[in-house]
Amino acid sequence: MTDFKQYFLLDPEIHFLNHGSFGATPKPVMDAYQRWQMRLERQPVLFLGREYDALLRESRQALGEFLHADADDLAYIPNATHGVNIIARSMDLQPGDEILTTDHEYGACDFAWEYVCGKTGANYLHRSIPLPPGSEEEIVEQFWTGVTPRTKVVYLSHITSPTALRLPVEQICRRAGEAGILSLVDAAHSPGQIPLDLQSLGADVVFGNCHKWMLAPKGAGFLYVRREVQHLIEPLIVSWGYHAMPETTTGSRFIDLLQWTGTKDPAAALAVPAALAFMHEHHWEEVRSECRRLLREAVERVCDLTGLPPVYPLDSDFYSQMGVAPLPPCNTAILKSRLYDEYWVEVPLTQWRDRQFVRISIQAYNTREDVDALVDALHSLLPQVRL
Repeated sequence: MTDFKQYFLLDPEIHFLNHGSFGATPKPVMDAYQRWQMRLERQPVLFLGREYDALLRESRQALGEFLHADADDLAYIPNATHGVNIIARSMDLQPGDEILTTDHEYGACDFAWEYVCGKTGANYLHRSIPLPPGSEEEIVEQFWTGVTPRTKVVYLSHITSPTALRLPVEQICRRAGEAGILSLVDAAHSPGQIPLDLQSLGADVVFGNCHKWMLAPKGAGFLYVRREVQHLIEPLIVSWGYHAMPETTTGSRFIDLLQWTGTKDPAAALAVPAALAFMHEHHWEEVRSECRRLLREAVERVCDLTGLPPVYPLDSDFYSQMGVAPLPPCNTAILKSRLYDEYWVEVPLTQWRDRQFVRISIQAYNTREDVDALVDALHSLLPQVRL
């Protein structure tokens, strides 16, 4: 397998097992990103005033081919959290309306819904999905028992942040469509980590990141909205697209409203095709498969060390390149600090309900040496930090 460490700017002294938090960008993609920035600076008026829309359309077309979506149904946004704020604030929520989600969601997105519900009187309800999970069908049924006549929106992650659990969103979105309920999917961790076909997914709205598993620079996210519900979307920032003139319109009201929100650097979004080209050149399906094998080994070794069972079957599709292994009760703040300060292991420790986990990400640049470092460090530190 290719030595991918050579392609990344990560500190070679650090065992970086936390790709899931912010991603990491290969050097060729960073080069493309910086070329776009230099082009912008050479003639800002030409670039932003006359080339901007066409360049972004080319980038959205490349992204659309990757995600199996029309370019005019995709808008670039800074990140997935930005996406949930656009959607939550666009909903015409009334007192008593319900948004149904799971108890595995990302905290910042939970807060966005809580904020909007606090202002509208709607209710944000978490449906419990236990670990270990049952079958996909059982998860769908567990979630759907929370649906009531007041449910206006179902919202859930494709791959969850605290537990790295892949949820059966396709079945839930299909069921929501049949019931006339709007379906929203947080795909922050999906594109690049697993194949993502937005047509097959069937959600009304999907927002995600290109800067994580897709390897694009920071600040490249996307919002997909099915054409039939684009009329629901309101901009967080009102700018020139609100009254786009014939000579400035993109041809899509959805894109007009969201694409130009004032002066900003679009280089991260314009570098997305370079990230896609990097993955294609390096046969990313094979890379992902190797990463999955190393992750399985890592989870098995941590579970062997702690004596705790895995939280999902290791031969299942409930996880991909990111997975959690349970930890015994311990002081996670001290453990995380000592993992980094003493062993140079960068890895997140997550809390879900009353359980603690180490969340391991394996990307192309990771090796068995990184896993060895984590396991050796946990072997030394866990007896010292247990509660």
